[in-house]
Formats: sequence, C-alpha cells, structure tokens
Amino acid sequence: MQVIAIDGPAGSGKSTVGRALAERLGLQYLDTGAMYRGVAFAALRRGVDPADADPVAHLLATLELEVADRTVTVDGVDATIEIRGPEVTRSVSTVAANPAVRAELRSRQREWAERHGGGVIEGRDIGSVVFPDADLKVYLTASPEVRAARRTKEVADLDYETVARDIARRDALDQGREDSPLREAEGSVVVDTSDRSIDEIVDELLRLLAEAVGGSGT
Repeated sequence: MQVIAIDGPAGSGKSTVGRALAERLGLQYLDTGAMYRGVAFAALRRGVDPADADPVAHLLATLELEVADRTVTVDGVDATIEIRGPEVTRSVSTVAANPAVRAELRSRQREWAERHGGGVIEGRDIGSVVFPDADLKVYLTASPEVRAARRTKEVADLDYETVARDIARRDALDQGREDSPLREAEGSVVVDTSDRSIDEIVDELLRLLAEAVGGSGT
C-alpha cells in the first residue's frame, strides 16, 4: 500500500496538487477536508449546532458520507456545492476540533486507504496523525496573500478582505486546537507553492517519492 500524505493550510494548493499527483501515479485521491465539511453540512441540515460536541458526534455515528473524486454525498444527498458555501466554511473548523469527530473520520480515512490500496490523501493531520508512516509526507504552504487570492477565485460571492480574514481565523483554530493541530509532520517535506506551477511541484514530489522508496516507486 502506497500512501502520500499532503498537509497544509487553506489555499496552499493541497487539492490541486494532490489530484495532479494522484493522476500521475495512477492512485486514488482523497480530500479529507471534504469529509469534515460533510459532517458540518449534516449538522446544519439537521439543525444541530456545529459547536455542540456531543450531538455532532452522535449524528456522525449513523452518517452516510461518501467522498469520491469531486463529488461529496451526505446521507444520499449531493452536497458537493453546499459544503463549499460560506455557512459550512464558517463551521468546519469547529467541527474539526471535535475529538470524537476526528477519531471517527481518522478511522474512515484509514479504511478508505485499505480499500484502495493506498492513495494520495490530503488534509491537516494526515502525515502527523493519520498516516505517520506514509511513503512521502508533504507540507504545502504559500504566502497569506496568495492563499487568499486563490480562495477568492473559488468563492465568487466573497471579496478578498473577507476571505483573507476567514483564512486567518481558520489558521488560528486549526493550529490551536488540542486534538491533531495543523503542523508540519516529522519527516515531512515543506514546499512553498506561491510562485510555482502545478507541474513543477508535482515533478518535485515525484522525485522525492522515488528517493523515499529507493527509486522503485515511480
């Protein structure tokens, strides 16, 4: 089983790089952030306060959540667009700080990797907690300005200043939570994506992976 773990803050390029790398390697790709967004979406849809830890954990016990390629299905409902909306975005870091939610989703992420024989898996605690023995651990970063500009292009109804403030708030929450905070995993390679093309970054990661597995992985 080959696992490439990609971590980093919002707007660092995890999804774009992860998908491109998975395609080059012929592996499946998993966006674990979409899983947390799916839980936040489910809580809001059921009228549960995302900050109310026990009810959120309780709903997750029976939640049908499927993240496949670019589609996210929650209890049979296509939530692909809704999970990227401002309401879910404001709630997702709170949901992700819930230890019971993290424990359950970590289990589901490991089960996903077993079913698919590995994959390129991205999030915020993949190399540090979920797959500490991954074949390659990468931490993507970018300047705050670049990250905010990227996210502004993705959310047409929000301006740059609003997005920049939201990213700063999410960084503080993700880095400050007690359970699996966002950080560089031990042994990870830090890659700044600010002024680099996707192909250039993917080429570098392929070289690093080949070195990590003794030249036999690619």
